[in-house]
Amino acid sequence: MHVNARQMAFTGVSLALTILLMILSGILKFNTLFLLGAASFFVGIVIREFGMGLGAAFYGASILLSFMVAPNKLHCITFAAMGLYILIVESVWRQLGRTKTALNRKALFWAAKYLIFNILYIPILFLFPRLLFQQEHTSSYLWIALAVGQVVLFVYDRAYEYFQFAVWGKLRKHLKLDK
Repeated sequence: MHVNARQMAFTGVSLALTILLMILSGILKFNTLFLLGAASFFVGIVIREFGMGLGAAFYGASILLSFMVAPNKLHCITFAAMGLYILIVESVWRQLGRTKTALNRKALFWAAKYLIFNILYIPILFLFPRLLFQQEHTSSYLWIALAVGQVVLFVYDRAYEYFQFAVWGKLRKHLKLDK
């Protein structure tokens, strides 16, 4: 069994930062979604640096550890959904890269993103609205929340793409992960 010390050290530090961001999301209430989103970006970083297998293991470990140490378990569920979205989207991106299709890959990828998001979001919104809202709401409010969720997905996904290319792309050069 070959153990890559660089990978192990990097994923360990990433896991610590992920959990730290999740704990801070419970302390800094005004930045909850931002901090949970930032924590979920580490799932994508590990996937892009070391592959789907290690990325999936990292995702599982981060969920398990977050439920053990994070005080707000609803934030753990939100993080799990955000991380699962990134895990599936990264897998779809890799699959689209392997297929030879005449269709527009970018349009197909965006359609897949919205499908994945809605498969995760709609059941939570209509079956478990208490996970998202503190009090009961009318069904018209839930339909508005569905529309707002589509906009939030667009913003979240654009932020993730920006982070991966602009921020992480520059930062990884300083960490010398290519060696």
